[in-house]
Amino acid sequence: MNYVLQYKKTIGILIACCLLITNYNIVLLGLDSNLFGIIFSIALFFIGGRKTSLNLNYPLFAMIFILEFISFRLYTKSVHFLALALFICLLYYNITKKFSFIAFICILLFSSLFNTFFEYLTTEIKQSLCYYVYLTLKNFIPINKIEGVNFYINNAKITIDTACMGLSMFKTGLLSGSLLLTLEEKKQQKYFSILQIFLFSCVLIALNIISNYFRIITLILFNCTDENALHHSIGILCFLFYQILPMLFIVRFFKPKEEEIKRNKSHYPIFFIFIGSLVLVITSVEIKKEQPYNLLENLSTEYPIKKGVWINKEVFKIITSKKLIYIKTPAHNPLICWTGTGYKIIESQKVKKGNNIIWRVKMEKDNTQYYSYWWYECNRKKYTSLIEVLLIKLSFNKPVRLINETSKIQY
Repeated sequence: MNYVLQYKKTIGILIACCLLITNYNIVLLGLDSNLFGIIFSIALFFIGGRKTSLNLNYPLFAMIFILEFISFRLYTKSVHFLALALFICLLYYNITKKFSFIAFICILLFSSLFNTFFEYLTTEIKQSLCYYVYLTLKNFIPINKIEGVNFYINNAKITIDTACMGLSMFKTGLLSGSLLLTLEEKKQQKYFSILQIFLFSCVLIALNIISNYFRIITLILFNCTDENALHHSIGILCFLFYQILPMLFIVRFFKPKEEEIKRNKSHYPIFFIFIGSLVLVITSVEIKKEQPYNLLENLSTEYPIKKGVWINKEVFKIITSKKLIYIKTPAHNPLICWTGTGYKIIESQKVKKGNNIIWRVKMEKDNTQYYSYWWYECNRKKYTSLIEVLLIKLSFNKPVRLINETSKIQY
């Protein structure tokens, strides 16, 4: 045991390298979507790491175990990547005796898992912002009506694109705030409490929403919704004036007060590292196996399967005279898929169809409008919540699919 403790840094680095090499493809996939943010978070760990009296082995290990249980059952590579990142945090904590709560929050928010949930919320957030913009401007300019993200002004249609509630602006604001807090800690030679960090993160989120709100107002007033230099300049200026400058002012009211303290000796650090490594290895082996999606299992006979084709192992496509039907894994959000192929999302809302509540999306491409209905399905029951169906699959290991039916709007 003394030998292990003597070379714990070398052993820790070796374990981390082996796990990263074993999960080479998953690591590349995670870095591909958030390379700058993850590197920035790692840098913050080295720059802003501090000693703490909290024994973080227990919460970190619990989070890793829960994430790996989800990955093992659902074969979710993004969750497994986040578990790997938290295990690196666990190693860093036990080797250096330091931890950065600011960097830890960055790692969570820059994970592809957070990206997925943010993308699911983007359309709803954007529609809400557009509605409040409409309420603000209707008494100042002649807005005839609003339809989702479409503003009708003097019988001309102005559409706010998805980028106006983008993830990139949120991440940039988060990075700026994290760097600001870390520099403030270095300057004062004291540290922010967990409560202060949490409150400042809430302030950043609020400022991001305000920034996007005024960005949409400015774009409408200048009638500049096409992608051009003015469009991007307005976005940058709104980001500076409504997020960065207020953040620089507000941070003056958040004073770091905690001194660096002597860290209490952690109990059984080798146990957490060994068991954590074992859990990660088991999940790494399992997640490489072929996942049985069973997308067509127990499918309603109303869908003509014989007319369908497999686009890939996660997407089955059926074309009829009236509808375009996709049967997919839950990971394929139709809102993201349609916008990625050039469609503009006008409106997204839950509607009642028969005895079920499903999603209805109104969208447009090449001056043609479509209705796209979609829902999650498990055991012939329809759901609108991704979290709900994933919990069902997690608990009972039942196959879950997403069904998307699209047709032209007939006027």
